[in-house]
Amino acid sequence: MILLTHQNIVEKAMFGGLCFMVNDKMCVGVEANRLMIRLNPDTYEELLEKDGCHPMDFTGKVMKGYVFVDKKVLIRKKELVFWINLALEYNAIAKVSKKKKKKFKPAEKK
Repeated sequence: MILLTHQNIVEKAMFGGLCFMVNDKMCVGVEANRLMIRLNPDTYEELLEKDGCHPMDFTGKVMKGYVFVDKKVLIRKKELVFWINLALEYNAIAKVSKKKKKKFKPAEKK
């Protein structure tokens, strides 16, 4: 069962799709043909062997701890539940990313 109903969820446009932040941490995201999953980096290599799972290389650089899962795999409810629950399990122990500080710009004189 997917337990998103009691989570603190915020939707954000990211990576050309929609990302779901859970408790202020990136958790899962959706694009047209794949799902982005944030998972425990310790299980990353093992999970890459699963059907339809690929390294997340959105920027051209592989991001360890993030994977894309193809839509064709996710049509099976069991698989969708597996991946989302995996992301939620890691979310519970993942650290919140540091927010970038906005650069201070002094007001222009008129």
